[in-house]
Order: sequence, then C-alpha cells, then structure tokens
Amino acid sequence: MSAIEAGARAPAHLWRSEIKATIALAWPMVLTNLGQTAMTATDVMMMGRLGPETLAAGALGSNLYFMPLIFGLGLMLATSPMMATELGRKRHSVRDLRRTVRQGLWLAVFAAVPIWLFLWHGEEVLLAMGQEPALAHQAGIYLRWLQWAVLPFYGYIVLRSFISALERPGWALVIVFVAVSCNVLFNWVFMFGNLGVKPMGIAGSGLATTLSSVLMFAGMVAVVLTERKFRRYRLFGRFWRSDWPRLRALLRLGLPIAGILAFEVTVFNFSALLMGLIDADSLAAHAIAIQLCSISFMVPLGLNQAVTVRVGLAFGGRNADGVSRAGWTSYVLGVSFMALTGLVMITVPRLLIGAFIDVDNPANARVVGLAVSFLVFAALFQIFDGAQAVAAGMLRGLHDTKVPMIYAAVGYWGVGLPLGALLAFHFGFAGAGIWIGLAAGLAVVAALLLLRWTRRDRLASMPAFG
Repeated sequence: MSAIEAGARAPAHLWRSEIKATIALAWPMVLTNLGQTAMTATDVMMMGRLGPETLAAGALGSNLYFMPLIFGLGLMLATSPMMATELGRKRHSVRDLRRTVRQGLWLAVFAAVPIWLFLWHGEEVLLAMGQEPALAHQAGIYLRWLQWAVLPFYGYIVLRSFISALERPGWALVIVFVAVSCNVLFNWVFMFGNLGVKPMGIAGSGLATTLSSVLMFAGMVAVVLTERKFRRYRLFGRFWRSDWPRLRALLRLGLPIAGILAFEVTVFNFSALLMGLIDADSLAAHAIAIQLCSISFMVPLGLNQAVTVRVGLAFGGRNADGVSRAGWTSYVLGVSFMALTGLVMITVPRLLIGAFIDVDNPANARVVGLAVSFLVFAALFQIFDGAQAVAAGMLRGLHDTKVPMIYAAVGYWGVGLPLGALLAFHFGFAGAGIWIGLAAGLAVVAALLLLRWTRRDRLASMPAFG
C-alpha cells in the first residue's frame, strides 16, 4: 500500500490532529510573514504619498534588492528542514541543532558581503538594464540605505528557523510586529522629516527598513538567550568555531532552495523591470498589484514553512503515513485560501487599491485603471501560486530540492517570462501580457511539483538526512 493510500485510510482523528497541529504551527508564521510584508507595504504606501515617480523608483529599487536577497534567503531556509529532521529522529537533540544554527549564521555573513557590493552599484545596474536615468538614480539612492538590512534579516531568519523547528514560532510574531510599528515610525521621521529630522525622501525609507531589520535580529537574539526552552541550547557558544561538514551540508540542501526562490522571485522582479520599459504608470500599477498579491501569498508561505517542519519531523521519525497527512493537510488549506483571495481581488479591486493610492484623484486615474486590470489576472493565478508554494515546502521537508529547482527554472524562465514578454511587446498586450505570462509560469510549476509529490513514496521511505 502506498503512503498516499495509507494516509487516505487513516482514522479521522489523525487527520483532525494534523489539521490542528498544522494550524497551530502555521498561524504565527503566517502573521509573521504578513508583518514582514507589511514592512515593505508601508514603505510602498508612504512612497506613494510622495508621488508616482517616487513610487516607481521605489519599485525598481525593491525589485533589484530582492533579486540577490532571495538567493541568500534560500541558503538560510536550509536550516529549517535540517533541524526538523534531526528533531524527528532525536527529539531532545541539542548539539546538532546548535551546529546548524551556528553555521547558518556563518553562511549569513558569507552571503551578505557580495550582495552589499552588488547593491552599492544599483544605479549602474538599472541603467544597464535600460531604465529611465531619473528613476534609476532615485532607486540607487534608496538601495544604498536599504542594503544594510540584508545581514540582520538573514540572522533573524536563521534564528526563526530554530524556534520554528521547536514548534514555538510565537516569539517571531511578536518581534516582527514590534519591528513593523517601528518601521512606520522610522519612515514618518526620516522620509518626511519629522521630530526635527531633515526630510530624506526615498533614502529615509531605506534607512527605516535597515533599522527595523536590526531590531528584528536583536529581538530574536534576546529571545534565544533568555527564554528557558531555548537557553539550554547555548546557540552562541564558541561561535567562532568552524564546522565545515555542517556548512557543506547546508550548502548542498540550501543551494537548490536558493535556486527555486531565485527563479521564482526574479521572474517577478524582471516583470517589474519590463513594466518600467512600458511606462511609469504601468510600473506604479504593477507595484500596487504585486504588493496585494504578496500580502495574500503570506498564508501559503506560512503553510510552506509549517509543512516543511511537519513533514520533516515525520520524515526524521520514518513515519510515511505522517508525511502524507502533513503534506496534504497544508496543501488543501493553502489552495482553498488562495481561491478566496482571488475572489476578493475580482469583486472589490478599487477598495484594495485605495490603500496605496488616492483612487479619486484624477491624476491617478490611469494608474488605478491599470491596477484594476492587473488584479483580474492576479486573481486567476492565486490558486497556482498557493499550490506551488505549499508543494515546494512539502518536498523540502523530504530534503527533495534539486528536481523542484529544475521545475522552477522551466516554469518561470522557460515559460512565464518569455511568454509575458512576447505578449507584451510583440502582440501589443502591454502590462496585461506580462501578467498572463506570470500566471502561465506559476501553473506549470504548480503542476510539476504536485506530480512530484504524488510520486514521493520512494523519497519518504529513504533514510533520513544525516
């Protein structure tokens, strides 16, 4: 009997228990992700108050920032399945978790340095991509203040993976929402010049996000050093001590994860760059639609993180039925939620757009109209986006990352971006064509990952990662 068949025939109380465990682990992660997205969203909202040009420049800068950031994030996320599998195999493991956290933080430093060098020359990069010089200049200023957020953000992710593997993600939620509140305050002070501070404009937004990221990491450090459940791990003891085998293990698992995220996120980043080649209004409308999609995506992303832990625990304990239940529970929850958010985007688009720009101002009429049309396509791909996000987390819990990386490359860069560019610039669909391409790419990746999961019995029965 396959793991799928066994899972389907499992007693109902086991499914109920899995649903409760998944929701208990996922909801703080979802809210934490929403908090992190709220930080970016508040930046965009406040940039919008400075005008469409500033909003467009901020969108360019943010998209260039996220390209390398996401690749490094994939390396940090490798710590989560490694710790979950170890805890599934040995519930009270201490040394192995400490080794993983320590080398994860080392890896954060190694990843941040080249990213800093790249982002320091952001204006030159954008000019080489054919962006308008005025927008590229403003985006470059923004990036030189924003880039320093990379290292503390990575450190926060590693420590968040640690407390999540122990199924105690609530602290991350508290820390993020404190940081979001501070980010709003910092934006108000530095961007607009309040409390006696000289107005910095778009540079102030970059500084605000950097300071908020430092607060996030500092808060997480304080938690793991003082909370009794975490304190016994002594995560920062002998921090300078190298552990090359564990670092190599992180790279083996993390590089494909980084590839998956890079292929996915950069296709959205490049879609924004393509929008910039159309006109500033299309780019501003795209920025609004993407932010709304990012907010709804935080739920399947939280389920992605939760299912990695749940599947990893079952995988480490050699429980094939548990692997099946954990995976399908999160998958159904994620797809169902995204179907509902798609419906909201179709029915009340102007209400959603009004959070970012004054929809009644005649000067914004074209941006609002474009954003409404983009949300129609965004609603259509919500289901595909949720499906691929959760399925990737399911496979990650099995340490299956190399083949999904190939799927991501094929779907996003082999189908999504070329199709979008063709429709936009050759067939005259403009921004709508780019969104159609994005939806098609997501659909391909979602289908391939689901097929991979349904054939996972061989993977689930493999010896747990050592």
